[in-house]
Amino acid sequence: MADNIQFTKNFSLQELLLTSNRKFDGEQYNPPAEIIENLRALCVHILQPLRDALGTPVNINSGYRCPSLNTSIGGAKSSQHMSGQAADIIDLNHGNEFLFLKIKELNLPFDQMIDEFDFRWVHVSYDPARHRGEILQAKKDANGKTIYVNPA
Repeated sequence: MADNIQFTKNFSLQELLLTSNRKFDGEQYNPPAEIIENLRALCVHILQPLRDALGTPVNINSGYRCPSLNTSIGGAKSSQHMSGQAADIIDLNHGNEFLFLKIKELNLPFDQMIDEFDFRWVHVSYDPARHRGEILQAKKDANGKTIYVNPA
């Protein structure tokens, strides 16, 4: 298991590696240095500024996902979670729609932000090479497949 590293005042490496799926302990908890740096950048540029603005915790549902974990849960083949550039977050104090709107209001340099299934959680990513500011909604189509659409 990688040593715990405190990235910012409120976010650590271990928090962004946690999974409830014990099958992936070895692979999941020993990410390469590049992924650790990506997680640090996500915390520094997105998660900590958001936490500071809210004044209350931002809970991480999912941060880094090793490729086999991502596959097992049906994550996108190109998921930024696998590169350590994304987190699924929730706000137990204000609600997830508030969290989503706060990220937009703060004009944080996110690459992508997704309202996941009517704000069950918010996906946010940071890529230092691109700040698309892309905003999407995840929904299920008639066949139960996840699709991503631009909000109206």
